[in-house]
Amino acid sequence: MFHKAIIFSVGMLTLAGCNAQKKTKTTESDSGEIVSNTKGTKNPVQKDGIVYFNQGENKFLKEYEMSVTFKGISEDSRCPEGVNCIWAGVAVAQVEVMGTYSRPMVLELATSDNAGRNYHESEVYNGYTISLKEVSPFPKSEGGAKALEGKYRIGIQFTKEGSDTSGSTRK
Repeated sequence: MFHKAIIFSVGMLTLAGCNAQKKTKTTESDSGEIVSNTKGTKNPVQKDGIVYFNQGENKFLKEYEMSVTFKGISEDSRCPEGVNCIWAGVAVAQVEVMGTYSRPMVLELATSDNAGRNYHESEVYNGYTISLKEVSPFPKSEGGAKALEGKYRIGIQFTKEGSDTSGSTRK
């Protein structure tokens, strides 16, 4: 009898733990994009042709026929607010894109172009130029970029390439 009580208790705890797990919410916004939000935050707004992503967020953009995931910031050397710096610095965002008929690719988009350091504001993928337009928040002098981990938000703009309509994958 004691074994049955233990097995029943373990089963109930297992079921309670399954119910407490985070659930992925998938919604379709007015602009025709399907948003899969795993963190439970509000859906970012698209304005002026710029699509906004919170760190870790994934969206399927129906208009561009691709899934876009903001993986994170790999480098943030921007000058903190209230500090005088010699160089303005750069933030590099890792954005994974996957077309409907293509393999995923991680693009490293920077806030400024610098060919010598391999920083590029824009990359071409599946006939679209994908450009990093905004990275927020800005680092503070006390915590720096480490304090912002997981709190980043980026704005990306998609522009159709005029001559490339074949749907090939280029970088």
